Amino acid sequence: MYLYNDLTHKKEEFITLNDREVSFYSCGPTVYDFFHIGNARPFIVFDVLRRWLEKSGYTVKFVQNFTDIDDKMIKRANSEGITVAELAEKYISEYFKDADALLIKRPTLSPKATEHIPEIVELIGNIIENGHAYVVDGDVYFDVQSWSDYGKLTTQTQDELLSGARVEIDERKKHPLDFALWKARKPEEPAWQSPWGMGRPGWHIECSAMIKKHLGDTIDIHSGGVDLTFPHHENEIAQSEAANGKPFVRFWLHNGFLLIDKEKMSKSLDNFLTARAAREKFSPLAIRLFMLSAHYRSPINFAPDGLEQAAHGVERLNNCWSDLYFAGKHLEASSDDEIIFTHKLSDFWRKFCESMNDDFNTAAAIGIVFEAVRMINTRLKEGVISKSIFDAADKLLSDINEVMGIFNKTDTIWREDIDVEKIEALIEERNTARKNKYFARSDEIRNSLSEMGITLEDTPQGTKWKHS
Repeated sequence: MYLYNDLTHKKEEFITLNDREVSFYSCGPTVYDFFHIGNARPFIVFDVLRRWLEKSGYTVKFVQNFTDIDDKMIKRANSEGITVAELAEKYISEYFKDADALLIKRPTLSPKATEHIPEIVELIGNIIENGHAYVVDGDVYFDVQSWSDYGKLTTQTQDELLSGARVEIDERKKHPLDFALWKARKPEEPAWQSPWGMGRPGWHIECSAMIKKHLGDTIDIHSGGVDLTFPHHENEIAQSEAANGKPFVRFWLHNGFLLIDKEKMSKSLDNFLTARAAREKFSPLAIRLFMLSAHYRSPINFAPDGLEQAAHGVERLNNCWSDLYFAGKHLEASSDDEIIFTHKLSDFWRKFCESMNDDFNTAAAIGIVFEAVRMINTRLKEGVISKSIFDAADKLLSDINEVMGIFNKTDTIWREDIDVEKIEALIEERNTARKNKYFARSDEIRNSLSEMGITLEDTPQGTKWKHS
């Protein structure tokens, strides 16, 4: 497997620190509101990377944090008349509702910043002791001029970073790029005890502390949106390596921007869209397929026509699997070309794996999925199939879905809330009525099934049904 490493700016063979175990950290949301559709992109694409690693035989410890204390949260909590902790719990719960709906696997761990104050304080103490931070009036700042490697992720000098950055002017800082590790308490803000007085952690330090505690000083993969490269990830590297004296992350992965109608999402442009609102308009599977239809490092434009196309794609995938299972009720013992056909299916899986192993190229992999579906559909239209072809096709679709999560095997005969025996008994009764020209009874049964959400399709092989 090869991944593009943003630290070295080249594609590298992915080799783990500990045999087949992967330590994987991905930046999570700040829980002051519903997460937006731009956040959904890294949540989905790195969910699929995690799934692919697991499918490839790795044991993955996947950690995604919740930022549950920062300026936005304090402002929002005050406006709602609740505590910051209450606000956090509310939107952590809402996060999981949306993430679960989008079929995003739950992380191995979902740590919160406020649960790691002792670890944060200890890490800051180590940075100060090693000569890379200083205290001013209860605030603690990282001294970027003391760290010669600052800027190595972005490959820019401090002057270049400063010219392109929006930094808060503070005459107490030694350098404008110096960033807060600890913030002294302000009136009516949550605060914790520290050697520098009551206060709260800066944004960047929380990730370093949680990574160190749950994954170690050096980890295999750190991922997030490209907008986090600077300053967040650059600062994480500096403070972690200054504290621990070891390399921080071996592979840095960043997904490209998600645009709304070709513009960067912004509340000022009135194109801000939450994942909750998006999935009220489009199915979760269509959103997943859309997000995976471009290479993760490329920008992608979230527009209705693209989502509608993805929705049609999901329908095509679901119909293929449903049709396969219908054909599975009328299997032949064998067929003359079954060995050739099953080999072709195996070749699709090989090509799928090659795409996923080539810098996690989901766009190419999805193209291969639809090629395989086209071949399976052609075979199904020819009539009955053998058990070996059914098994090979079902395994291919199952393996793909285990990684991508873009099929919905629960749409028809797999749904636990559908009485399959009752439906198929009614279909058999309808077919008998039609055969005997009792058309009134046939229509009555069809209408009854329609009220249950069941759509029928009469084919030469028999009557197919699905839940609409």
